[in-house]
Amino acid sequence: MTLLRITPLAAVLAIALSACSGQQSPPPAEPVATPEATPAETAPAADAVDAAATAPVSGDCAFNLEGNDAMQFNAKEIVVPASCSEFTINLEHTGSMPVAAMGHNVVITKEADMGEVDKDGIAAGAASDYVKAGDDRVIAHSKMIGGGEKTSVTFDVSKIATGGPYGFFCSFPGHFAMMQGSIRVE
Repeated sequence: MTLLRITPLAAVLAIALSACSGQQSPPPAEPVATPEATPAETAPAADAVDAAATAPVSGDCAFNLEGNDAMQFNAKEIVVPASCSEFTINLEHTGSMPVAAMGHNVVITKEADMGEVDKDGIAAGAASDYVKAGDDRVIAHSKMIGGGEKTSVTFDVSKIATGGPYGFFCSFPGHFAMMQGSIRVE
């Protein structure tokens, strides 16, 4: 009699386990460490990219900023060393689309003014690189470039040392929403 009770119970358990087995995930693989691995090699790639994206190039007074065909800058923040009197942003368009279709520039202004500066720049048109001529709110701006091109803009750091916060953005029509970040002196 006991054998009959165990058998149906065992069958029910077997069916339940087999139904669940397709939903269970395998146990996570354990990381394999090699003696040659250094902490930098084992750090997550995203952390390395984020750190590089906010650090001045080689600790000097310049920063390499990239824009692509997906309307993205490679950095959301630029930190300017307080020891710099002038600072240069080197902009590279890493995409392939022409300037008329997917142009990029970099415009620096107070964060509070960014939206209005962008709107006025769009009204100014392509001939002015989508930056209103003589706009006192603009601290600095580069020319508009297309895929594969490079440009740079250098400005006096004292212009962003106080009175911020300050930001940077691309003023090509429609890019402001996705291509912007902050810039500060530290």
